[in-house]
Amino acid sequence: MIRQAALDALPVREALPELVRALDAHGAAVLCAPPGTGKTTLVPLVLAGLVGGGPLRRVVVAEPRRIAARAAARRMAWLLGERAGGRVGFTVRGERVAGPGTVVEVVTTGVLLQRLQRDQELAGVDVVVLDECHERHLDADTVAAFLLDVRETLRPELRLVAASATTDSAGWARVLGGAPVVEAAGVSYPVETVWAPPARPVRPPHGMRVDPAQLAHVASVVRRALAERSGDVLCFLPGVGEIARVAGQLGGVDAEVLQVHGRAPAAVQDAALTASDHRRVILATSVAESSLTVPGVRVVVDSGLAREPRVDHARGLGALATVRASRAAGRQRAGRAGREAPGVVYRCWTEAEDGRLPAFPAPEIRIADLAQFALQAACWGDPDAAGLALLDAPPAGAMAAAREVLVAVGAVDGAGRPSPRGLRMARLGLHPRLARALLDGGAALGARRAAEVVALLSEEPPREYGDDLAAAWRRARAGGDGYAARWRAEAARLERALSPAGSTAEPPAEPEAASTPAGTTTQSAAGGGAGTGAAGSSAGGGYPGRTASPAFGARGTGRSPDDSAAGLVAALAFPERVARARGAGAFLMASGTGADLGDGSGLRSAPWLAVAVADRPPHSAAARVRLAAVVDEGTALTAAAHLRTRTDEVHWEEGGDVVARAVDRLGAVELAVRPLRTPDPALVRAALLDGLRAEGLGLLRWTPDARALRSRLGFLHRTLGGPWPDVADDAVLVERADDWLEPELSRARRRADLARIDAGQALNRLLPWATGEGVRLDELAPERIEVPSGSRIRLDYSAEHGQPVLAVKLQELFGLAETPRVAGVPVLVHLLSPAGRPAAVTADLASFWQGGYRAVRAELRGRYPKHPWPEDPATAEPTRHTNARLRRS
Repeated sequence: MIRQAALDALPVREALPELVRALDAHGAAVLCAPPGTGKTTLVPLVLAGLVGGGPLRRVVVAEPRRIAARAAARRMAWLLGERAGGRVGFTVRGERVAGPGTVVEVVTTGVLLQRLQRDQELAGVDVVVLDECHERHLDADTVAAFLLDVRETLRPELRLVAASATTDSAGWARVLGGAPVVEAAGVSYPVETVWAPPARPVRPPHGMRVDPAQLAHVASVVRRALAERSGDVLCFLPGVGEIARVAGQLGGVDAEVLQVHGRAPAAVQDAALTASDHRRVILATSVAESSLTVPGVRVVVDSGLAREPRVDHARGLGALATVRASRAAGRQRAGRAGREAPGVVYRCWTEAEDGRLPAFPAPEIRIADLAQFALQAACWGDPDAAGLALLDAPPAGAMAAAREVLVAVGAVDGAGRPSPRGLRMARLGLHPRLARALLDGGAALGARRAAEVVALLSEEPPREYGDDLAAAWRRARAGGDGYAARWRAEAARLERALSPAGSTAEPPAEPEAASTPAGTTTQSAAGGGAGTGAAGSSAGGGYPGRTASPAFGARGTGRSPDDSAAGLVAALAFPERVARARGAGAFLMASGTGADLGDGSGLRSAPWLAVAVADRPPHSAAARVRLAAVVDEGTALTAAAHLRTRTDEVHWEEGGDVVARAVDRLGAVELAVRPLRTPDPALVRAALLDGLRAEGLGLLRWTPDARALRSRLGFLHRTLGGPWPDVADDAVLVERADDWLEPELSRARRRADLARIDAGQALNRLLPWATGEGVRLDELAPERIEVPSGSRIRLDYSAEHGQPVLAVKLQELFGLAETPRVAGVPVLVHLLSPAGRPAAVTADLASFWQGGYRAVRAELRGRYPKHPWPEDPATAEPTRHTNARLRRS
C-alpha cells in the first residue's frame, strides 16, 4: 500500500510539474534540490508513472555509491508499500535485487557504465536520472558524457535528468545542450554554527596520515556535543581508519556508536538509516553528505577533512590524499543537522580558516588516474575523449600516461583503438592493471586462484590482515568478517568472468565499471578508505599484453603455492613495483622509488617483493609498503619483462671520471654490471661533455697565458661585440665544443685526457679568422703595453665588467699625460709604490698629476727617499730605478 502521507511530505513534489514539462519539451533537465527533499526517491517514482498517474516508463537511477543505491531502492520500495526487488530494485557490484517486473532500478554509475558498453542504446530504458552530480566522480562524468552521445546519435527520445543537492547548474545545463534548470525548495531548519578548533596546533594532513591529536580533538568535540545538545550526532571523518580510531576513543559514551562507510556491513548501514528510540553517534565518511538520509540527527561534528585521489607520476605512486574539505562540502554536512528540526554544527576549525577553504572539491577527472576512463573512452569509440561532452576535459598528461598503460597491457593499439583483449578487459569490471593480472594470472594459475588474489587487490584488506599478501589471502579464506564475505563474493564474480561463458554473458550481478586496485587514486566507495597505491601511474611504463605461461608458477624456492601465486598476480598487476632488497627492510622498486617495510614485517628477509599497496610518509623519499608478496627473481623478470634492458652505459660520475659499463637492468634495478673495455667513442665524448658541464672547464689545462687569452677575448666581446666570441660562460663554451675542443675532445677517453688539453691553444680556434679580425687580437687587446720607462707591463683583463687594469710603479709613468687606451677604452691605472704596493687608482692620469699626485708624494717621499719624487711629474724622466742608479747612469 502506497504511503501517501510520506510522499506528500516530500518538498520536491512542488517542483515536479515543472520538471515534467521541461522533460516533455527538451528531453533533459537539471534538477537542483537540497538533501531530504525527495529528489532521489519521489522523482524516479513520478517519472516512472508509479506515483502521480503518469505514463509507465522504465527509469534507471545512477548513484555514485553502492550504499546509496541500496538505500534509495529500499526507500522507494517502502514508499510503495513493497520490498526491494519488485517494481523497484537495485543492482550493484556483486548483488542484484531486481526482476522482470522492475520499473525503477537503482544502479551504481559503474554498473550503468558497463551496461552502456554492452548496449549503447540502453534498450527498454526511457529515463535516466544521474543523482548526486555535484560529487563529480569520474564514473558519473563518463556516464553523463556517454548518455549525451546516445541521445545525440541513437536515441533522441531518451530522457536525462542531472539531479544534485548543490551543483554547477549552469555547467550541467550547458553540457545537456541548454537544458532547463528546475529548482526545488527544501524544508530546512536553522543550523547554528559552533567553531571548535583544537586548543593547540595540530599537524596538517599529509598523504593518508591524519595527526592523532586531530582525531582525539574530534572525539572530544563529539563528547562535548553529546553533553551540550540533544538528538543523534553525525560526525564526518575522511576514511575508514579514522572512523575506527575515533570510535575507539568514544568508549563509555551514553549512546550507540555506529560506523557508516561503504565497507560497513549491511546491518550497520541499515541501522544508521533507520530511526531509533535511543541516542546514537554515527561516524561516517562523505557518503552521508548527500547520498543518505540519517534520521534523528540534530548535531553534526565536522572534522573538516576529506579524501581526494592524487597521482605522483614521478614516484610511480598513486594516493588517496587527506585534504581539507571544501566549503560546499561543509554546507552539505552542516545541512544534515537541520533536516528535521533546528540543529547545530560543530566545526573543528576556526571561522578565519573557513574563508580560505576551496569553494568546491576538485573533479576526479582532473586529479585521478585515467587508465580506466581512457579504456572506456576507447571502447566507446573515442580514444582521445575529444568528442565527449564533459564538464572538464581530461588533462593531456594524464591521458598520455593512461594510454601508455593501455598500450602496454595490450588493451589498445598505437592509435588508441581497443583490441579484442582490451574489450574483454573493459567488461571484467576491473582496473586495466587488475584485468591484466586476472587474464594472465588465470592462464598460469587457474581461474579460481587468480580471481581470489585479484579480489584481494581490488579492495585493500584491513590493516589487521598484515602486509603479507599471501598471509592476507589465507586469512580471508578463513575469515568470517565483513571484508572476507565481500572478498568471497568478488572472487566468485571474477572467476565467472574468466569462464568462457562469463566472458560474453552478463553475470547475475553486474560488475562496476572498473574495480580499482587497492589504494588506487580513484575515490573509493568507502568514501576514502585507507591505503594508497599506483593504480595507473605511468612511471616505469606499462607491461606487455601477453598471456602468461604456466612457467610463471613456483620455481623451486621452497615457498608455498599460495606465496608463489600471490607474488605472481601482484607482479602482473604492478610490474613496475617489483622490488629487490637493499638490506635492513629497504627495497628498490623497478620504477626507481625506494620502498621500506615496517620493523615487524615478516617480509624483511625476502630478496624480491611485488609491492601491491604503498604510500609515502611525510618528509620521506621512500615509499612505505602496506601490502606486498614475496616473488623470486624469475617471476619478477617474467612479469616485468618489458622493463628489462641490456644497455651499454657511459656516463660521467660526479667528482670522478668517465664510467663505461654494460648494465642488465629491470627498470631501475641493476641485475648485473660489467666494465666496457671498448665503449662507443660517441658515448665517451658525450660523457666527457657532461663532465665539463658538471664540473666546469677547469678540467682542462689552463696555463696563465690561456687564462689571460680568455680574459682578453671576453673584454673584446664586451667592448666590440661580434665577431669576437663570448667566452665568459662555461656553459656556452661547452655547447660550442665542436668549434674549439676538437680534435682533442674526440681523442680523450678519461678525465686525465681532459687535463692534457691546452685551453689556450683551443681558444685560439674561436678567434674570428674568417673575417680577418683574428689577426688584430694583439692590436685591439694587447697582452702587454709599453710604458714611458720602457717596461712592457702585462694588462689584466680579468674584471668581468670593468676596464683593463695596468698595474705599474708610479715613477715609470712620469711624463705620460694621457691614460693609455685599448680598443678605445681607457685602462684603469693602479699606481704602485716603489715596493709594489698600491698607492693610487685612476682612469685619468692628467687629473692625477695635477691633483692627486701631491698627496701621494707627500705621504711616500719620506718612506721611499731613494726614489725620485719630482714636484712636476709631467716633465720628469720616467724610470724604474732609484736616484742613485739614475745618477750612475
